[in-house]
Amino acid sequence: MLPSGNRMRRRDDFSLAVRRGRRAGRPTVVVHLLRPEEAPQAAQPLVGFIVARNVGNAVVRNAARRRLRHLMRPHLDRLPAGSLLVVRANPRAGGARPDELAADLESALDRLLRPASKGRR
Repeated sequence: MLPSGNRMRRRDDFSLAVRRGRRAGRPTVVVHLLRPEEAPQAAQPLVGFIVARNVGNAVVRNAARRRLRHLMRPHLDRLPAGSLLVVRANPRAGGARPDELAADLESALDRLLRPASKGRR
C-alpha cells in the first residue's frame, strides 16, 4: 500500500501528468511521469493508477490495482520530489504474472528516470 501522502487524488493531477509528462509503454503498463520542473511544486511525489474496464471485471481490476500499488512502493524514493506519476494498466495486466508486471513497471520507470539526452539519434 502506498502512503497516504503519495496518493494522487485530483483529476487535474492525473490529466496534467498524462498530457504533459513523458511516457514509457510496456506490454502490461504505460507509465507517465511529469518531473517537478514541469509540475507545480509539492513536498512528495504523487502516484496515481488508472485501471480501465478493458483490464477485466471489478475483481480483476482491483487485484491489478493492488498489485501495482504494492510494486510501486519500493520505487517511491527514486522519484524526484514534486513529480507526478501515473501508471495505466493495459488489458494484459489483468492476467499477467506478478513477476511480468513487476518487470514491465521497473523497465518503464528506468526508462523515464534515465537522464534525458540532448537529442535523439
